[in-house]
Amino acid sequence: MSPVQVNMVGTAYAAKDPARAAAWFAEHFGLRVNIDLGWYVNTQHPAHPQFSLDFVQRDHESWPEATRGREVVGALLAFLVEDVDAEFARLSGTGAEIVLDLVTEPWGQRRFQVAGPDGLLIEVLQAVAPDPAWLEANGLG
Repeated sequence: MSPVQVNMVGTAYAAKDPARAAAWFAEHFGLRVNIDLGWYVNTQHPAHPQFSLDFVQRDHESWPEATRGREVVGALLAFLVEDVDAEFARLSGTGAEIVLDLVTEPWGQRRFQVAGPDGLLIEVLQAVAPDPAWLEANGLG
């Protein structure tokens, strides 16, 4: 069976105020608003035109009824960056709410997390060399 031809990847999150959520990502991560219908806002990062990050008013009729009106729970969006320490300093300086301080994980990530709009968590991470002992202990060495 051959893989599905995917022309673009996108994700959508329920938001109380889609324009406010999109503005948060524009301010903190440089995404640009392409479409703003009030109840729906589409954003993209200029360096990644094949990925869209969308926000839908959480009580809009187009949102699935089973979760309509609810805040985002259990969702984490990650951004892989070149210099996570610089991003930590930059985002800390903006007043963004840091919910996980900068940490180096033995599996090969240096990361932190910020609280995004409407309950969405944002992880910012950089690949680093994994701990050889951790790799060995997990059957990966």
